[in-house]
This record gives sequence, C-alpha cells and structure tokens, in this order.
Amino acid sequence: MLPSSFSRRFCLHLCVALAAGSFGISAWAADASAEPKTLLAERGKLLLSDDLNAAPAKEWHVAKGKWEVVDGAWHAEEVPADNHPGVVRRQFKFQDVVFQYSFKLDGAKTTTFSINDAKGHLCRVLIRPNGFTVQKDDHDHDGPDKAVVFQNITTPVSAGEWHTLVIELLGKEMLASLDGDKVGFGAHEVIAQEKDNFGFTISGQTASFKNLRVWEATPNKNWEETKAKLVSATAAK
Repeated sequence: MLPSSFSRRFCLHLCVALAAGSFGISAWAADASAEPKTLLAERGKLLLSDDLNAAPAKEWHVAKGKWEVVDGAWHAEEVPADNHPGVVRRQFKFQDVVFQYSFKLDGAKTTTFSINDAKGHLCRVLIRPNGFTVQKDDHDHDGPDKAVVFQNITTPVSAGEWHTLVIELLGKEMLASLDGDKVGFGAHEVIAQEKDNFGFTISGQTASFKNLRVWEATPNKNWEETKAKLVSATAAK
C-alpha cells in the first residue's frame, strides 16, 4: 500500500487533473534541484553520463543531418539534400534502463529518441510542438510486424525552452514522462529483449540536446498501483 500521505496528495492531484481534462504526474515531481521522479522503475547504477557539450565523440555515429555544438549543447538540423531526417546513434548494449536528457525545439517538426536492438528499430518517443508519442516500432520492415502506438500525449512543447524527457524501460514495459508532468506508457513483448543502440533524430530545423544520463533500472514497487490510477484517469477523460 502507498503511504496515506502519498494517497492524499495523489487524490488531490487526480481531482484537479480530471477537472482540467488532462492527467500528468506532477504529484511526483521533485523540487527543481532534484532529478524528475520515475514511475515504472527506480534509478540504479549510473551507466552513462554525457553532457553533449562537445562534438560527437567516436562512440557516436552521425548518419544524417548536421550536428554541432552551440552554446554548450548539441545543435541539430535536417539537411534537405539527405532526403532523410538527421540521425546520430550510439552503440550501447543494455536491457532495463532509465534514460534522461534535455532538449529544446527551435523550429524542428519532430525529434525522436530511438532505441534499436541488433535487428533494427525497437521503440521510440516522438516529440512534436504539440505533444509526444510513445510507441513500439515496426521491427521487421517488410514482415508482418507493425508499429504500435502506445499513447499520444497532447501538450504544448514550448519552442525556445529547455524540456526534460525521462524514458523508462523495464521488461516488456516502456514509459516516457515530459518535464515531470505528462506521461505515456505501454507494453509489448519485443521490448523485453536486449537493446543494441540508441540515438536522436530530427526532422526540420532546428533542435538542441544536452545532459544525457543512463541508469540501470530496477522495479518500482508502487508501479502496478500507480499504473492502475493512470489508466483510470485516462479512461475518465
């Protein structure tokens, strides 16, 4: 059971959120000096820390687009001649993790955080000026598998401002939260397999990225109860 004090705070937040016609996770948001709270998982050992304040190192592969450092952060834009969104990827084998990074939109149509296994696309979070999508990708290209959208979250993503995205992967489940407030999640068996690499993409011009962190993920004992309340709130809209 959750502590009674937590339950009272959650119920108060839920009533306000439903009255407003939206549901976020600000009941869990920490103060500005702390990391955004996680829901599906708990942060464990820090596996990777990259402030993204220098040109992409050898561990990163720039496949498409223009990626440079501006004002201490990666600044990215799609190059029209590429006929493909800008892409930068990092080889990094992992299983259950928590990703966190900050981004800023300055005209980009879409930017994604994309996760692959050894065979290809696995899952991603797509960010747009009017919200974000959490989805499982098409995993076999021309085969029977299809992309599955877990949730589309409609919320303004203000241009010219830094936002923080947290992505939690644990077993077959995936959750993304934006600015410690809006959350989308889902599950699919394919997500449970070992991951091989991750990266950023950008469509249009421009976006910036900084402060990438990756932690091992361990189960959050409160997740099933929290998930039930999130599902209930979504159904009540």
